[in-house]
Amino acid sequence: MSTRGYSSDEVMTVTAARALADGMACFVGIGLPSTAANLARRTHAPNLWLVYESGTLGARPDTLPLSIGDGVLAETADTVVSVPEVFNYWLQPGRIDVGFLGAAQIDRFANINTTVVGDYDAPRVRLPGAGGAPEIAASCREVVVVVRQSRRTFVAAVDFVTSVGYGKGPGERERLGLRGGGPSRVITDLGVLEPDPRTCELTLVSVHPGVEPEEVRAATGWELAVSPELATTPEPTADELAVLRSLTGR
Repeated sequence: MSTRGYSSDEVMTVTAARALADGMACFVGIGLPSTAANLARRTHAPNLWLVYESGTLGARPDTLPLSIGDGVLAETADTVVSVPEVFNYWLQPGRIDVGFLGAAQIDRFANINTTVVGDYDAPRVRLPGAGGAPEIAASCREVVVVVRQSRRTFVAAVDFVTSVGYGKGPGERERLGLRGGGPSRVITDLGVLEPDPRTCELTLVSVHPGVEPEEVRAATGWELAVSPELATTPEPTADELAVLRSLTGR
């Protein structure tokens, strides 16, 4: 906990929640993305429509789900459909406004790795795998990534491309036939990064209160560009912190 009365994780989660507008359809990943999405639903976006990979549409969990198979999702959902229907009818045709994803590695073009660290055939670390993330990254109208920032996570090139961001740069998504808009922002515990409209390379556009741009650059595995109009993230409000802490049990 900082002297400001909130932690770096809390400002990250609140900032991510603010990226979601009321009435959006949001495909949610477990972990930090789920916490942020449920915070948004309990604060400024009560009509946020949460979709989880297990087939729960319109879930309104009272507690944070431990996994996509957590019973609280089915118990509180508008309806439960099969996993193929979630992907074939809702996701792939572009009916989902925003996908909320995490990452084990992310690179300068917002490609995500959740498969292996190191060589694929002899990895140093075997990660949980793709799940529905590649389809979310390919088909949602936009993607928001929520991840803690360090050189271990923010690498110049991911060891394995599990989910395509902007591939090798401009025009790559179109070449691959990906319908979705791609990552619109990456929200970390230090600041907010967005793809440059010209190069598609992630650029620092906002730092959280008390964070200096050089701290963010030091936690990034490439020469991070900084926007000339660099902003400071608005602080979490007391209400946002109270709701967040009720969700996380802090």
